[in-house]
Amino acid sequence: MLGSRVPLRSDNCALLFHRLREGVLTLDPAVEGMRRPIDGTVVWGALMESGMTEGTATVVSLADGTTSLYTSAGGGLVGGGAHRVVVAATRHFLSVVGAHLDTFGEDSERAPVPESGRVTFRALTYVGRRYLDLSEKDLCEPGHAFSALYQAGHEVVARLRLVNARD
Repeated sequence: MLGSRVPLRSDNCALLFHRLREGVLTLDPAVEGMRRPIDGTVVWGALMESGMTEGTATVVSLADGTTSLYTSAGGGLVGGGAHRVVVAATRHFLSVVGAHLDTFGEDSERAPVPESGRVTFRALTYVGRRYLDLSEKDLCEPGHAFSALYQAGHEVVARLRLVNARD
């Protein structure tokens, strides 16, 4: 079982979405048991946020395997970390984020959600938060410099949906 499909359909969908998102953005990895590994890994979490006309979808991937999808319009999937196929996709996504980290800028304290048609990647690192904001249309172009990042994030979503469909 995936954990749970979260029916966030209510007048408070956007508020709940922002609370969940803020909770992830302000996590202390050490408190959560994600101590910095000796192998030099810097990224302990990542978000892929897609701006759409009807709101925002946020994929959360953490080094401990925690994997979730939240939407501001209502709905989401949590508990993906209980499934090996999801954890494998999450770890790959974190690795790809780490490989592109030098192209990310320093994130603001506010960390706004992306505008419609934009995708924002957020890297949660042991030395602070970083971000990269790109056009979704551009990311879909073959050979785009960041298409691997986009594909890795979408693989997490695909795996979440796969295990949810089986449950």
